[in-house]
Amino acid sequence: MKPVRVATLLWMLLLVLRLGAARMGSPEEDSFYYGTFPFGFSWGVGSSAYQTEGAWDQDGKGPSIWDAFTHSGKGKVLGNETADVACDGYHKVQEDIILLRELHVNHYRFSLSWPRLLPTGVRAEKVNQKGMKFYSNLIDALLSSNITPIVTLHHWDLPQLLQVKYGGWQNVSMANYFRDYANLCFEAFGDRVKHWITFSDPRAMAEKGYETGHHAPGLKLPGTGLYKAAHHIIKAHAQAWHSYNTTWRSKQQGRKSAEQGLEMSRLPVFSLQEKSYIKGTSDFLGLGHFTTRYITERNYPSRQGPSYQNDRDLIELVDPNWPDLGSKWLYSVPWGFRRLLNFAQTQYGNPPIYVMENGASQKFHCTQLCDEWRIQYLKGYINEMLKAIKDGANIKGYTSWSLLDKFEWEKGYSDRYGFYYVEFNDRNKPRYPKASVQYYKKIIIASGFPNPREVESWHQKALETCSINNQMLAAEPLLSHMQMVTEIVVPTVCSLCVLIAAVLLMLLLRRQN
Repeated sequence: MKPVRVATLLWMLLLVLRLGAARMGSPEEDSFYYGTFPFGFSWGVGSSAYQTEGAWDQDGKGPSIWDAFTHSGKGKVLGNETADVACDGYHKVQEDIILLRELHVNHYRFSLSWPRLLPTGVRAEKVNQKGMKFYSNLIDALLSSNITPIVTLHHWDLPQLLQVKYGGWQNVSMANYFRDYANLCFEAFGDRVKHWITFSDPRAMAEKGYETGHHAPGLKLPGTGLYKAAHHIIKAHAQAWHSYNTTWRSKQQGRKSAEQGLEMSRLPVFSLQEKSYIKGTSDFLGLGHFTTRYITERNYPSRQGPSYQNDRDLIELVDPNWPDLGSKWLYSVPWGFRRLLNFAQTQYGNPPIYVMENGASQKFHCTQLCDEWRIQYLKGYINEMLKAIKDGANIKGYTSWSLLDKFEWEKGYSDRYGFYYVEFNDRNKPRYPKASVQYYKKIIIASGFPNPREVESWHQKALETCSINNQMLAAEPLLSHMQMVTEIVVPTVCSLCVLIAAVLLMLLLRRQN
């Protein structure tokens, strides 16, 4: 190892230790705050179409870029998994509505599948009425259960034909196609849906899809791909917002958000007219947040070519004292959440804020339902959100990620974010509540943390119930075996008995003749 590299590593280590020591000396951030959220605060959970629905080629749905990506060969996804079936959410809507009611949530955030509604991606070519009916029924079922639908128009599953014909988000024509798709959704569902999100985590969609190639469509265009995609996504968002604002807002009284600002560098240039058109195209700020990093300026030159990561010109650091939740990238740092919310409040002029994604994945090697680390994560992060409201942040709602274990993109089914464990090896995809279900439900019912004794009792009761659920999960292979016996073996044996009886009867009749 070269001396300069050793010096860099030592400097980074000293910086982490110094920052960690500074953090430990902050009693305000280490203390727990007991109190409740403002009246009307909305509690929810989330999901996305591609990660949960399955039914990838049923009822007229067209292929998405993720269908093509996962089907194209080995090495794209851990374990070569696909979301062809996923949680089978397409066929289990009523069952999952029951889970939402069990959680006592006020809202449910889900996404619409663009290729399920428009198989080719183009509204003028074909609208899939079965897909329209599916989402209409889902929205009605939520409303009948007093659960507010919060709908994401695009959560990464671009119609594959738009990628093949036009290059996907590398092409400016996507803005027009997205506007037409959004207008279809506003027209069909806007009488019942009042909260719309255009794009979920567009930075990750652009970076991993068009810069690194880790996500669909798998393009590796370092230094240009992310910026070009981001440029067109911003234009698409603005077109959809203006379309809603001029055509639908007065009739439907809904809002749209810009979920997470895109970092801009080396982007194609916006004209003054485009800047004016884009500015102000949001009614609330939707934030997704999972973990925290220290950052510092990189003091050594990169020897790699141009890329988004090199353009950032910084390095990320973690404190070794932060709890490791099992995923390589996810550490529990609740105070970072409060800082982000306060930053958003001051940076963007005190907008209404909805937390749209926040959660912790289950450790890879653990399949038990007693997810105590998720309970601790929820407790810490939600409490820091309460502190941010106390600081003055205008936070209106919180969406915990996610309702179910589901397909986690390039990680397949290895990471589990769900409140409900899904047994993917069972064709019926049964759901089992984890301990965090009981804990989150108590937070929702109390709308916060009333007092130390009650909050501690939530923890104990949650862990007590999960032991019973673990026994049910352990019995699942036996139940599956019994189901196979019931559904296959018994009918087969009965059929054989009937056949044997028929043969014996024929032989008896022949002897008599």
